[in-house]
Amino acid sequence: MKIVPGICAFLFSINVSAQSSPKIVVGMMVDQMRWDYLMRYQNRYQANGFKRLLKQGFRCDNTLINYAPTITACGHTAVYTGSVPAIHGIAGNSWFDRSLNRSVYCTDDSSVTTVGSNSVAAGKMSPRNLLTTTIGDELKLATNFKSKVVGIAIKDRASILPAGHSANAAFWYDGQTGNFISSTYYMNELPLWAKQFNKKKLVNKYLNNDWNTFYPIDTYKASTSDNKSYEKSFGYEKNPIFPHLLRDAAGTNYGMIRSTPYGNTFTFDFAKAAIEGYDLGKDSVTDLLAISFSSPDAIGHQFGPNSIEIEDNYLRLDKDIADFFQYLDQKFGKNGYLFFLTADHGVSHSPGFLQENKLPTGIFTDPTAELNKQLKEKFSIDKLIIEIDNYQLYLDKEALKKKNISLSIVEEEVINFLNKQPGVANTMSTRFLGSSNLPEPLKTMFINGQSAKRSGDILFILEQGWKVGNGSGADHGLWYPEDAHIPLVWMGWGIEPGKTNRTIGITDIAPTLAALLNIQSPSGSVGHVITEITDHGQH
Repeated sequence: MKIVPGICAFLFSINVSAQSSPKIVVGMMVDQMRWDYLMRYQNRYQANGFKRLLKQGFRCDNTLINYAPTITACGHTAVYTGSVPAIHGIAGNSWFDRSLNRSVYCTDDSSVTTVGSNSVAAGKMSPRNLLTTTIGDELKLATNFKSKVVGIAIKDRASILPAGHSANAAFWYDGQTGNFISSTYYMNELPLWAKQFNKKKLVNKYLNNDWNTFYPIDTYKASTSDNKSYEKSFGYEKNPIFPHLLRDAAGTNYGMIRSTPYGNTFTFDFAKAAIEGYDLGKDSVTDLLAISFSSPDAIGHQFGPNSIEIEDNYLRLDKDIADFFQYLDQKFGKNGYLFFLTADHGVSHSPGFLQENKLPTGIFTDPTAELNKQLKEKFSIDKLIIEIDNYQLYLDKEALKKKNISLSIVEEEVINFLNKQPGVANTMSTRFLGSSNLPEPLKTMFINGQSAKRSGDILFILEQGWKVGNGSGADHGLWYPEDAHIPLVWMGWGIEPGKTNRTIGITDIAPTLAALLNIQSPSGSVGHVITEITDHGQH
């Protein structure tokens, strides 16, 4: 058989270009997903969901958050910047801004307005508080802004911060209207496809289903019994037990979907609509879709990580992921997309659960009022502690200057007070973290977590198992593995199946994406390429 040289070269060029880059990168973050959820429910996962990911993907089973506090906004930012709060500036979901003399939300932006609903405050959001670029920004720079980058989540911060500064769009959910919305930072009005999606009011369809277990409730053997005193009920319920009746919320309380597994399905629905609406992955340049699933975080906070509700959430999410993989396969081909799954943080056990099982735990009560009272008696300043956030205290430095009182003396007074409080493992001035007696990796984690202009003056570390507030539900934010150990699995274009137990940081994800895509790492990246992935495959 004779082959014309020109045709041969043409066919070869098609093959090379087909392998040179993925059509689309799909980053999937599951808010509050502990690493062990992949293993705990593995026997109940279906073949084409999480099991497919674990079988066909590359698992980084010892991926840890390498800063503290382990909080949502920090995690979503770290994944896509490869950076830490000390550099990217997102010091928490909120922080005290000394220049404004008030607390600031991580994506606050008073210069923009809501697009897609009449909720005034819901859309006054943008990524302007983010100080570095994201992998999406670098992808756009590398392709002369031909790549499309879109962020989607129920939470505003979970879509805005991953999408970055130059994103085509970020969409989040408005519980007042039941719409996915955006802001004038991105657009002046929603695209037609988004308007059509919102018009369907799919949220009502899901709420009308109520929430019962996906399988018979007596088969949920990986969880505690259904009725536990340390789980929080929905407001209309007497007890936190199945079935959770949601239908009365349809058409009235659209925000209810946030705290149910239907929030995940709803987010997938919108993600598919965005892929179609923006023609993502259709041309010759790689696009990026950053999706975050916020409902598991709401469910986990309310019911705790050992609840039937959490188990049911992941069994339902498994089905949703299987359906999504099937959609991506048909849309882009099995090797046409690069997919990764990770989380912004994990979650600690409920204090009630720990107490029930004779494990160390306790409740930490905010000591600010008592501390301010003592400080006033000693220094004659009404409110020396002006804010407590992210396990940090902010001092009124201006008041100290006016009275010519040494900052060090006040810090010592506060540290001595806090160290006497039940549940406090350690307290220190953030000015001297580098010379503290903290062991590694704690010292580096807390240094990484401190933004010079946005973090507090004194941080305190709670003992393992302790929670702020009360014994109901569950929380996160501490440095311990329950909060810091997250899943990371890669699948699709350029990925060969495998596994590593080497310690990997959350900040390693973005530089690995950059290496796979042959683009620059984000401007504040301090992570390292996961070479077990990049040294193999088609890149």
